[in-house]
Amino acid sequence: MEKAINRQQVLLQHLNPSASSFSSHQNNSALSASACLAGDSAAYLRTNVFGDDVVIVAAYRTALCKSKRGGFKDTYPDDLLAPVLRAVIEKTNLNPSEVGDIVVGTVLAPGSQRASECRMAAFYAGFPETVPVRTVNRQCSSGLQAVADVAAAIKAGFYEIGIGAGLESMTTNPMAWEGSVNPRVKQMEQAQNCLLPMGVTSENVAHRFGVTRQEQDQAAVESHRKAAAATASGKFKDEIVPVATKIVDPKTGDEKPVTISVDDGIRANTSVSDLGKLKPVFKKNGTTTAGNSSQVSDGAGAVLLMKRSVAMCKGLPILGVFRTFCAVGVDPAIMGVGPAVAIPAAVKSAGLELDDVDLFEINEAFASQFVYCQKKLELDPQKINVNGGAMAIGHPLGATGARCVATLLHEMKRRGKDCRFGVVSMCIGTGMGAAAVLERGDCVDELCNARKVETNSLLSKDAR
Repeated sequence: MEKAINRQQVLLQHLNPSASSFSSHQNNSALSASACLAGDSAAYLRTNVFGDDVVIVAAYRTALCKSKRGGFKDTYPDDLLAPVLRAVIEKTNLNPSEVGDIVVGTVLAPGSQRASECRMAAFYAGFPETVPVRTVNRQCSSGLQAVADVAAAIKAGFYEIGIGAGLESMTTNPMAWEGSVNPRVKQMEQAQNCLLPMGVTSENVAHRFGVTRQEQDQAAVESHRKAAAATASGKFKDEIVPVATKIVDPKTGDEKPVTISVDDGIRANTSVSDLGKLKPVFKKNGTTTAGNSSQVSDGAGAVLLMKRSVAMCKGLPILGVFRTFCAVGVDPAIMGVGPAVAIPAAVKSAGLELDDVDLFEINEAFASQFVYCQKKLELDPQKINVNGGAMAIGHPLGATGARCVATLLHEMKRRGKDCRFGVVSMCIGTGMGAAAVLERGDCVDELCNARKVETNSLLSKDAR
């Protein structure tokens, strides 16, 4: 027992914020070693003097539109990204020159070209030349990876303010393999499976784990129903930045100015009977159809992060706290199971248990993998994608992570004290999964929804 308390005191010395960030009065009231009444699911008793927390003060996205035929079919990728970059600055009244880096998750475009487009977008958005920009690509988790990279850089002290963003125009850059494939791939099954069409991996998940066509179609219907309800009630208005653009008539070439502010892939009247009429796309007698898969979309999102002490100094309301991030590898042939592995790892890293999480935003790449992950982790359906998911809203690959962060945090804010912890997760092509744990920004009280322990067992299992 004494050894455990001494260990905690050493850790608390590291956790105390520096004197330069807070007054002596605040430092005196900061932390003290004590018994952990919340049990093993509480990483530590946190107070609002944790100035080194990485917090999110703004998160916005564009509407998501169907590629090649939706509202952004004639919009350049840099014109998609610029509005959300501008929004996180204007809505917080932040001086853009204070941003240490802009990291953009993006998947399909050629690397150097997209990097240039993102730099151009930053200039359009009003950032000075002194603010750097880079891109990151971890397939479908790229937007979340961008946010995690910025959070890690802030935590490491590289800078105090940064933006994690995501961008994809699947109209401009359709999914395609350029050049030849190394013949060596035939010598290794795992490498060969990295080339499987994503729809085939969906069929593999459904077949291997017994996810039925009925379950998949029902999941798709629920996604559209919830997304339609969220749109009708105005929930997405908090997170969507209207984009002024144009629509070009393919027959006449006439341009029509428009402002896009609503996701255009949601079908409120979708039914199981209607979806049941669709034929499988990837396998004869299969179960994966266009109706129970994510939509191919165009869109962008941006998340503004900074140290808590900086946000407090600027008087900015804190939307969320970035707690942990985890990326994992899985079998490429069933890449859709990624969230079922990544979520427990991220939650454990945060010092929590699955039951402590109030909301999950899990990307619906395919209904098969979404249903599998929900069943495997035994998650309460009432906690998952409460405003619909990618089957209804869309999945612009590089932007999805940033979109999910925005959707999750705004919903957590609406729910208030009934909602403390949230998780964003997705599967990743070639066999990976990613997950991040976020905390509602105004939570500085004792962990109230952690698993209760009957006896005072001190710090954690380490103390036993």
